Amino acid sequence: MPDLLVNLYSTELADLQQKADRVGVSIRPALPPELHLVLGWVRDRFSENWASEVAVAFSRQPVACLISVEGGKLLGFACYDTTARGFFGPTGVDPQARGKGIGLALFSACLQTMKTLGHAYAFIGDAGPVDFYAKTAGATIIPAPDKGIYEGMLKSAPK
Repeated sequence: MPDLLVNLYSTELADLQQKADRVGVSIRPALPPELHLVLGWVRDRFSENWASEVAVAFSRQPVACLISVEGGKLLGFACYDTTARGFFGPTGVDPQARGKGIGLALFSACLQTMKTLGHAYAFIGDAGPVDFYAKTAGATIIPAPDKGIYEGMLKSAPK
């Protein structure tokens, strides 16, 4: 999967924010005491690698992980500045809550936060839904002959 680049000063982000506002979900920065809950949730639904990135997001000040919560239930998360400064992700929505725009709202909120923090561009490393990112934020593929920052990453601990 390719790496993508998003211009945080693009007019498309205003459109994205308007769509995200219509979703009507609660999105807020995660709080440090929620670390164990968010880590476990991400580990159970996604992967140990993503849980590691979430741990890094919680080590930042302010916490670089946004969450969507409804009725005390975690619905989704999105991180930034984890694998590298300027990187968006990982991000995920509970399978039972998909299709409601929560991922779009989390993506928009993260990009706005990154812009506020002084980033001009956001990188999406090893992007899965390329078409989604291109359509919603004008993300473009970064031409590269290799896998970028994730090239040679360990996949499991040796036994």
